[in-house]
Amino acid sequence: MKTCKKCSVQKLNDDFYNKDTTCKECRKKLVKENRLKNLDYYLEYDRQRGNLLKRVEARAKYSQTEAGKKALQKAKDKYREKNLIKRAAHVLVGNAVRDGKITKPSSCENCGKESTIIHGHHDDYAYPLQVRWLCSQCHGAWHKANGEALNG
Repeated sequence: MKTCKKCSVQKLNDDFYNKDTTCKECRKKLVKENRLKNLDYYLEYDRQRGNLLKRVEARAKYSQTEAGKKALQKAKDKYREKNLIKRAAHVLVGNAVRDGKITKPSSCENCGKESTIIHGHHDDYAYPLQVRWLCSQCHGAWHKANGEALNG
């Protein structure tokens, strides 16, 4: 038995990490508070860590496995479930492009760069056929400048 230095509760040794004098629950709370307090630092750290060559290669390798393909499909299904209005707008735009009702340009409306991949960006999903055609860099920059995650 040990007494936690933070909450002063006597707990089993299994409720502590190794030789830590703070119990697991208090330690988790401290770590969470620290991350929230220094969120910008940790977001940048996570971004850099995720872009390390070994991690990029590991993700690419995993995505080719059966488990990786299942995980990707599960993530797609979850996104569709959570974003019904966005998904409907994406489908409407895709169908309109396919049917020739909307012409998808080959260059970005923002920077004019020619690209084979041009994203249809919605400023307002209430108007699903009103899109701005942006290259991936301009689209990502727009979302970053407006504090939104680029997820569709």
